[in-house]
Amino acid sequence: MKLLIQRVSAASVSVDGHVTGSIGAGFLILAGFRKGDVQTDIKRLSDKCLNLRVFEDDNGKMNRSLIDIRGELLIVSQFTLYANCKKGRRPGFDNSMPPDDAEKYYNLLLEEMAKSGLKVEKGVFGAKMEISLVNDGPVTIMLDGDEI
Repeated sequence: MKLLIQRVSAASVSVDGHVTGSIGAGFLILAGFRKGDVQTDIKRLSDKCLNLRVFEDDNGKMNRSLIDIRGELLIVSQFTLYANCKKGRRPGFDNSMPPDDAEKYYNLLLEEMAKSGLKVEKGVFGAKMEISLVNDGPVTIMLDGDEI
């Protein structure tokens, strides 16, 4: 499982011109799932994400977490995080989790993040989406379940 986390001052996702999720300050998270992921990865990476100290304190140091600032979450499924570009010019997605399983994991991730009590918005699994964001910093961090 990979979570590409972007600290934002605002973000939204639209499908067919209709906004399906919108947040103020917090994280836009692109979530990718691969074959071999297990459900315990969801809790572990959610906890790490919610507690990353990447928001500024009163002294301008990145010392506050999303929970500390009561930030918001916009979580969008992104199977292309597991693209394999070793051969040729067209990415392969053989390592990505099959859609039915990935949708289950995506929903479990949404549920786990919602346990924090923070506002959690989402995209539409499997849909063609347009994402708008104001990247704050910019701060962009990749959490990879294999490395945490």
